[in-house]
Amino acid sequence: MEIIKIRHPYKQAEIPAEKVVLVLGFFDGVHRGHQKVIETGKKLAEKHQLKLALMTFNQHPSIVFQKVMPENMRYLTSLEQKERHMAELGVDYLYEVEFTSSFASLPPQDFVDQYIVDLHAEYAVSGFDYTYGPKEIADVAHLPEYARGRFEVVTVAKEEDAGHKISSSRIREMMEKGNMEEVTDLLGYIYEIEGTVIHGDARGRLLGFPTANIKTKSTVRLPAEGVYVSELKVGDTWYPAMGSIGHNDTFGAGRELTVEVFILDFHRDIYGEQVAVRWNHHLRGQVAFDGAEGLIKQLKQDEQDTRDYFGLKGKEQ
Repeated sequence: MEIIKIRHPYKQAEIPAEKVVLVLGFFDGVHRGHQKVIETGKKLAEKHQLKLALMTFNQHPSIVFQKVMPENMRYLTSLEQKERHMAELGVDYLYEVEFTSSFASLPPQDFVDQYIVDLHAEYAVSGFDYTYGPKEIADVAHLPEYARGRFEVVTVAKEEDAGHKISSSRIREMMEKGNMEEVTDLLGYIYEIEGTVIHGDARGRLLGFPTANIKTKSTVRLPAEGVYVSELKVGDTWYPAMGSIGHNDTFGAGRELTVEVFILDFHRDIYGEQVAVRWNHHLRGQVAFDGAEGLIKQLKQDEQDTRDYFGLKGKEQ
């Protein structure tokens, strides 16, 4: 897959000259609804022997339209994660457009001319709710009017689960409830975040549960605070683990939110490693214990519950 980064206005020489099927959308999370749109484009590309292109943005449009600070935006997928998903789904050309004020101010006809026609689209594929300007004049119902017969418009109906639309907002809602099974079902894969292993206060080691402290970007969306059955990826290997998101209130109020992962039967130092964490199942909410003894007892139960989840034997004594 070739990644082509575009800043408006771009030069035509930046665009491959081949005719393509062009898929349109922001695709935060690349969930099952998004996958249906991309797969529709993929089938068209294969049928007509065209390349599959996809156009997305480097940041969420609300940063421009609603003046949300970039560091306060929480994404389900980073741009790097999104790139990997697109490659796995068979995209040939990934256009990453910088969503700026000048790009956002394009009238609908100019957007269609410059970012569909001039990207050599034979087919423009999008979800039913895709917009490219004010909804009342720039939704998919108006797209054939702006196309002027230069490309074919293909609109994909909403994908539903249990009678409800699969959407990024619904996934965020389930994450806030700690319902990771529902999140997995809606995404079509286990939710994961990326970060760097850093030094913490080593309190877990003193309790008998040494944890990897994961530093994430401010733009990463975390599940609800609590303790989870997790997996941690070091290098190319996933390890069963127990993950915690919280403030360690047992040891005092007002502490920073941390992401800590205890890896089962793992005895290596991994400081500085770039890792990924999967959030499989919510075990319990965060509790402020009276002291270390109560916390250790609960952590032992959490570990056993995690082992049971993975079908692993108890830790050798």
